[in-house]
Amino acid sequence: MEQGHKGLIGKCFGSTTVGPRGQLVIPVEARKELGLDVGTKLLVFSHFGIRGLIFVKVEAVGQLLNIMSRRLDEFAKVLKETETADIRAENEGG
Repeated sequence: MEQGHKGLIGKCFGSTTVGPRGQLVIPVEARKELGLDVGTKLLVFSHFGIRGLIFVKVEAVGQLLNIMSRRLDEFAKVLKETETADIRAENEGG
């Protein structure tokens, strides 16, 4: 089952139910496609406020941090350029 905004939401592999000991069964298609084998460590994050969870492979966290770092660098550059342009505009106008 594909979601309309795959890049934003991702693929839906089906549903699962929390067992009496708080355990979840990850659908086999998800395990195969995502390479989740016995012993794979996952970090668990809340998402959508308190309405959902996100699982991320521990091994992928380094990649995630690198992507976030690059995006923050890009944002910092744009912010600095905007501030410089604002100062220039103030100096020219005042």
